[in-house]
Amino acid sequence: MRTAMGVWRWRRNPLRRPTDLFEAWVAFAALVCVLVVAPAIGWVAGLRVDGTLQQAAHEQRQERHLVPAVVLRPAPESTTTADASADTQRTAPHRTQIVASWTAPDGSSHEGTVPAAEEPPRPGERFRIWTDAGGRVVGQPLDPSAAVFHAGMAGLAAAICVATLVETVRRLVVRRLMHRRYIRLDRAWAAAGPDWGRAGAGS
Repeated sequence: MRTAMGVWRWRRNPLRRPTDLFEAWVAFAALVCVLVVAPAIGWVAGLRVDGTLQQAAHEQRQERHLVPAVVLRPAPESTTTADASADTQRTAPHRTQIVASWTAPDGSSHEGTVPAAEEPPRPGERFRIWTDAGGRVVGQPLDPSAAVFHAGMAGLAAAICVATLVETVRRLVVRRLMHRRYIRLDRAWAAAGPDWGRAGAGS
């Protein structure tokens, strides 16, 4: 609102100071940046992030496979798998761990500790897990719609950051202008002060 109001300083006024006109131009430039430049930067940033995430999602879908696994037995609480990735452990930190066996896409057999697909797990039950081509347990591939969402959030954050930076710069410039105005006013008052109230002063 203050940025928009600053544009009104363009109106002709015998009391208008040169700094008022400069402040109006600063307000106009800030308004253009907030309404045009910031959204444009956010759009470009969102597109770039979306392209990167979509490529990553495509690569993950090519490299990761959903394979069948069989529950063998509950895993001891102190047992952790050396094959399970950190992604899998983070996505299901509270799920029961079980010992299961599965066959990798390359035909090799594997056995390890993985999060249970159902609660409570029962030996012999079948479920599916994500692995790489060699049978190592990995996290679920990134969903394209999730990539779009994250890209949109990144673009929005970029636009907000640019708009905030522009408004911060505008406020700093206005503050500097106000400081200069007060200095000039103090100087003018100091020059006129000794003669203030005297008859014929300034004539």
